[in-house]
Amino acid sequence: MNIAARVDWREMILIVAGVSGSGKSTVGAMLAERLHWPFTDGDDLHPAANIAKMRVGIPLTDRDRWPWLRAIGAWMDERIARGESAVIACSALKRSYRDMLLTGRPDALLVFLAEDRDVLAQRLAARHGHFFPQVLLATQFDALEPPQPDEHAITIAEGPDDRPGDIVAKIIELVWPGDGAGPGVSGGDHEAET
Repeated sequence: MNIAARVDWREMILIVAGVSGSGKSTVGAMLAERLHWPFTDGDDLHPAANIAKMRVGIPLTDRDRWPWLRAIGAWMDERIARGESAVIACSALKRSYRDMLLTGRPDALLVFLAEDRDVLAQRLAARHGHFFPQVLLATQFDALEPPQPDEHAITIAEGPDDRPGDIVAKIIELVWPGDGAGPGVSGGDHEAET
């Protein structure tokens, strides 16, 4: 898919997505820092009831997720209306969720981080202080509908030795081919050709 032909890169919202433990918050924050764009972790937009459910190992339902996804959409719309670029991390596991976030927002692009299930389980086991317990990982894979070629999304297959900085570099190369820096970065005042 020719991503460069589908988005005006002057102002855009990058949604860094994936199952829990995929690194979307870490990669999203690093990407935003590299681009000098603001970052928000979509987890911060969850209603308190959602956090409480997950904290005790109860998976969210679609009914739980829709208000959260609307809050993420509203956050995106605020930035788009102000002409601001930004990065947000959000699981966006199902096509219907991604459609809700991307439809009518041509300035948004989803970057899906795909990682091996065993690697994710190891990451979650080592993660402390987060409300999402390892036991819920299976429910995320049960709900997962990987992005398809007709979606406004790119998928980054994480390698076993990839570090977050490597993933950020891959994203920048895919979104701004041939530049390696991206907009707002030294040497990266690049607009992708359309």
